[in-house]
Amino acid sequence: MTLWQGRFGGGKQSEELLSFTGSLSFDRRLAPDDVACSRAHVLGLERVGLVSREESGALLSALAKAEEELAEGTFVFEPDDEDIHTALERRVTEIAGEVGARLHTGRSRNDQVATDMRLFTKRALAQIAKAVITLEEVLLARAEEAGDAYLPGYTHLQRAQPVLLAHHLLAHGWALSRDIDRLAATRRRLDVSPLGAGALAGSSLPIDPDWVAHELGFGARFENSLDAVSDRDFVAEALFDLALLGAHLSRLGEEIVLWSSAEFGFMHLADSYATGSSMMPQKKNADIAELARGKTGRLVGHLAGLLTTLKGLPLAYNRDLQEDKEPLFDAVDQLERSLDAITGLIATATFDTEAMALAASDPALSATDLAEWLVLKGMPFRRAHELVGGLVRDSLERHVPLTELVAAHPSLGADAVALLEAGVAVTRRTTPGGAGPGPVAAQLERFAAAVQADAERFGLHAGAGAGHSRGAAAPPAPGTSAPSR
Repeated sequence: MTLWQGRFGGGKQSEELLSFTGSLSFDRRLAPDDVACSRAHVLGLERVGLVSREESGALLSALAKAEEELAEGTFVFEPDDEDIHTALERRVTEIAGEVGARLHTGRSRNDQVATDMRLFTKRALAQIAKAVITLEEVLLARAEEAGDAYLPGYTHLQRAQPVLLAHHLLAHGWALSRDIDRLAATRRRLDVSPLGAGALAGSSLPIDPDWVAHELGFGARFENSLDAVSDRDFVAEALFDLALLGAHLSRLGEEIVLWSSAEFGFMHLADSYATGSSMMPQKKNADIAELARGKTGRLVGHLAGLLTTLKGLPLAYNRDLQEDKEPLFDAVDQLERSLDAITGLIATATFDTEAMALAASDPALSATDLAEWLVLKGMPFRRAHELVGGLVRDSLERHVPLTELVAAHPSLGADAVALLEAGVAVTRRTTPGGAGPGPVAAQLERFAAAVQADAERFGLHAGAGAGHSRGAAAPPAPGTSAPSR
């Protein structure tokens, strides 16, 4: 069955055309949205008198039956079903009889599929957001239990200055909170119903797009019918949001790979969230982190592909727009799996806080503190920077401990040597948002409030993110760490 067979002769469509243009293999995923769209459309038709109460009842009953079959997996798709819209209308007509021919009154597949895609995207982004909130909650829990544990902070992957472990974990948390902001903003912008735009120009029938928009739960209806059927900004925005979220997970994954290596030894993965080697019995690999990192290229590719598709399209609808679905579906699927897996990995991992502290014990990591100490004594910063840099160079070249050089320098001495003791430097970070105990304690409170706000935006209670309902592992008890090596 085609929805446009009257225009053509009786000859059968070529297999090549059907194979190339058909979208049922992937757009059947829109079935719940297409049913919802059709149900609201029928109610709208009844409301304006385009179908009778009896006809509306028959159509709604047939839609309910088809919906039940789809949910149970008993819906039979036919070879001629070009897409989910065709399949659903065919089945409704089989169930309801001749009245099924009224289902498509006043609408086109152009506004129908645009509506379906908006319904799907609203729902999918909310589900992704809930999984992100669960990861935020786990990062918050691990940061709270980290206490005064500290490690080297890095720039250029070189040890830079000591930071509290909680501070480092929350850095990832704040990035995820921005992802939540983007997902919420994209959902707000896409909350517009295209139904009623028709093929491109609206309809001469007395349909009521405002009423149907409200019935479908949209915040508004379209303003311009040409724009309504051709707009895929919301898919591009969603793909950007998901690609950037993927980039944040990739960065987190990269650190997990590094931290769980013997060279770093900062993190030990639970056996249930690690893999081994088929050849080397000793191996324990962070495959989840590596795949989270690797799939980001796929997400970026989906965004680039869709933007390339959209860039040259004239108004209004073009079949090219069929290419919006698979990238979005795949991006949603990959990120849901990535979020669940990496959340469980972090929740069950063990931090080796002694190894972290040992790595941060090099006195050279307190070089900035020495320079700032001299500034407080009245020395210009550039001069202080040069003086301390010279001492570090001298220590390395002459193989003399930095503490000895600092103790012997007339501008420094014993008081300055105290700054080089292990664990001192991290306590001296006192500015707002910094890595020391005071600022981090305040930051923990602010991040907890931010997670609460994120949860409320998506109708959740704190601690009830999506991963919890799917059985994400709880973090280890506070203070848990691996034995020193």
